[in-house]
Amino acid sequence: MSTQRQPVAPVFAALGDETRLSIVSKLCSGPRSISQLTENTELTRQAITKHLRVLEGAGLVQNRRKGRESVFELRPEPLDEVKEYLDMVSQQWGNALSRLKAFVEE
Repeated sequence: MSTQRQPVAPVFAALGDETRLSIVSKLCSGPRSISQLTENTELTRQAITKHLRVLEGAGLVQNRRKGRESVFELRPEPLDEVKEYLDMVSQQWGNALSRLKAFVEE
């Protein structure tokens, strides 16, 4: 586990929205512009931009300019932090259940 853990609550909050999860899923295949992210959706560019700002605030995406367009790409580091956190919680639950099992079987 990394020594400089980032808070995971903002990442969970950002991913707690179906639209933002969909955006993250699309960005897994590579950087995309706002217009590319609105393709095949009923969302406006303004709505996508609002969701991207939330993801950006949680550190999940970064924005760079490409000509006149903003291109967003996924930053995997916060997801790695969340995975480490969930692994730690899972291990704690496993330990607690093992202690309970031992107690019950005594």
